[in-house]
Amino acid sequence: MSSALDRSPRSVIILSSAFVLLWVAVASFPFIWTLWGSFKVQGDFFSKADWRNALWGTRTLIETGSTFTGAGYDGAWVQEEFWRAAINTLIVVFFTVIISLTFGTLGGYALARSGRKYAFGLLMIALVFRAMPHITLVSGYLLPFFEWNLWGHLPTSIIVLVAINQPFTLWMLHSFFLNIPKDLDESAKVDGCTQFQAFRHVIIPVMWPGVITTGLFSFLLAYNDFAVTSMLLSEENRTMVPAIAGFLGSTLEEGNVMFAVAAVVSATAPLFVLVMFFQRQIVSGLTAGAVKG
Repeated sequence: MSSALDRSPRSVIILSSAFVLLWVAVASFPFIWTLWGSFKVQGDFFSKADWRNALWGTRTLIETGSTFTGAGYDGAWVQEEFWRAAINTLIVVFFTVIISLTFGTLGGYALARSGRKYAFGLLMIALVFRAMPHITLVSGYLLPFFEWNLWGHLPTSIIVLVAINQPFTLWMLHSFFLNIPKDLDESAKVDGCTQFQAFRHVIIPVMWPGVITTGLFSFLLAYNDFAVTSMLLSEENRTMVPAIAGFLGSTLEEGNVMFAVAAVVSATAPLFVLVMFFQRQIVSGLTAGAVKG
């Protein structure tokens, strides 16, 4: 009987491990395949004759003398100056995250500690705005941006992205603040702190994982955005995602697909590094937000 019970958990572990490995392989395959193809020419990566040309680099060897080439990266970063889009993305992401977290922490803390009935109403209104399509907010900002000659500049996209992201940060940080006992605030006040000093020196250090988790989601929203940045930014100020779409060309203008492939890899790689670097804070932050009491 005991041997049968011992084998049962072992079989469950084996099956669950196999399922996780299968899921990881399926989920990571598109990026690995794109990374591999970014060092090939278009004739190999999009070969209609034989898909295995993308593995062996048949056309790449003929055209460049090697089975691997960095022409896609050179074309994207040097020829098309993709580095400008990368700098614009960093500026937009930085200010969007900083502004969103500043107002989110202050607003979330105030709503979590107010105890008034209107606090829940404000959160519901924020949720309604978060559920609205992004294009709705963009269309509402277009007229004043054009009239004030603000269209095409980076601050316009920052303003709209903060407006889109603020309800989410407010809800997330509000839930984290609810999990922190009010006794900490009261103890800090007994020691002579003001309400803001208690918030800054006592509460924020305790919920730092929650701030990092919320900041990461805010980062991903601004980093991966296409609708807002493509409509509000001029060509010279566009961020990475619209720039990648521009590499694909249009019905009137031929693009370079391999520039887009290399740019996709360049834009995706930092996300893996960021998530791996903050993985402990993300897990602890999500756990803290999911458990109350």
